[in-house]
This record gives sequence, structure tokens and C-alpha cells, in this order.
Amino acid sequence: MQADAPGALRPGGRLVVIGLGPGAADLTAPRAASALAACGDLFGYGPYLDRVPARPGQTRHVSDNRAELARARDALALAATGRAVALVSAGDAGVFAMASAVFEAVEAGPAAWRGLEIEVVPGISALLAAAARLGAPLGGDFCALSLSDNLKPWTVVASRLTAAAGAGFVLALYNPRSNARPWQLAAAFDLLRPILPASVPVVFATAISRAEERVEIATLASAGPERADMRTLVLIGTAATRQIARSGAPPWIYTPRRVAP
Repeated sequence: MQADAPGALRPGGRLVVIGLGPGAADLTAPRAASALAACGDLFGYGPYLDRVPARPGQTRHVSDNRAELARARDALALAATGRAVALVSAGDAGVFAMASAVFEAVEAGPAAWRGLEIEVVPGISALLAAAARLGAPLGGDFCALSLSDNLKPWTVVASRLTAAAGAGFVLALYNPRSNARPWQLAAAFDLLRPILPASVPVVFATAISRAEERVEIATLASAGPERADMRTLVLIGTAATRQIARSGAPPWIYTPRRVAP
């Protein structure tokens, strides 16, 4: 039998990149659940793989949170051998997550990988889950930004942050603060305070839909970075964002769709 050429694809191999949603099992899309059940190998960061129900015959490949590109390469290489492989992310795999790493690896990898069957299964992102808890803070124009400077310089983060705030976008901030990066969120607030009114609502939405869920509402004037960690999505409103007081419950927060000329 002739040996496979280096990088050649074996029949039947495929890679499914799956967004698991924000945490609660009933917020994982049915398509994601069925795709997971059909794969024999699962790749992902340990806490995310822990959210996937164990099934007989499946093999789990756990890697560190910062090993995204290596994880993508390993998953692609195994799929190329004819295996059905799943690669999981929290939230949506296309929002600051593994889908981008997969296609980066495909572009730089063996030419044969471009012929591999790859599917991206969407999930409910953290920003959508958090917004649903609050009302409709993303009802108007908004943008999502990552405060991490692991893959881009802080100067780029800062310029995008101030441009978006100055243009009137609601801001959804991912990766706001970690033990390795404790200063970025405070720096972001300092950049925003000369641009936005002090009364603009700031929401710290931590572990949405999970048992440890915590939602705190502050203003830009009072917001402190210590309220956030890597499980937190920070939502920052605009001058148009409104709060509706409720008796015995946190206010509803919404941003009107209508913008005065």
C-alpha cells in the first residue's frame, strides 16, 4: 500500500468549531449539542471541556487557555487523519475565540488543510447573554472590544476604545482584567471619563447564566476595576442609554434605537 503524502487528508476527517454559550446548559444551541455528540475527539481549554457531557468513546484533549493557536493546529492535524474532531469555545466561537485561531492555522499550515471539512457552529455570546439580563442595552449601535494586549499593543486598544466611545457606541469589553493584566480596565475608565458623561451606566456582568452569576450596576464616575475578573463582561452605555427604575429589583437598562438628527 502506498503511504500517504505528507499533509495528505484521509477520508472522513472534519473539524467542527463550537460555541458552547455563556454557561447554562440550556443556552447551548441544539446544533452545538448534536455536533459534539457526533465527534470522537474534543479539544479545548479545561474549564470549557468540563461543560461538555461525557460520552463513551470520546477522547478529550485539554490545553492551556493561552495555547489557542497550538490547540487549533493539533485539532486540524488530527482531523486530517480522518477523525471527527470538535474544538470548543465559551460563548460564540467567532467572538474573540477559537474560530479565528483555526483559520489562522489553516492559512499558515499545510496546503491539504484547505481541503478539510470545517464547520463553525454559532453560540450565544457573553455580550448577548448579559444584555438579555439587563433589558436592551445593545438596542442601538454597539461594538465589542477586547482589553487584552496579548495579541495587539495597548496603543491600538486605547485608540479603538476612545474612537468608539467618541462615536457614540455602547461598549462591550471582553477580557477586562486578570491577575496577569490587572491595570487595563482602570486605564480604560481613565480614557473614557473625559469623553462620556459621568452618569453613563457601567455594568459588570460576571459568569452570566452560571451558579456564581453576579451583575453589578455602577456609573462611569464610580466604576472600579476591582469588580471585574476574566469571567466578567463590562458593558458601558452612552449618553443616550436609559435606566428604568423598578421596585425591589435592579433597573432595566436600554439604549434607544432612535437617534436625533
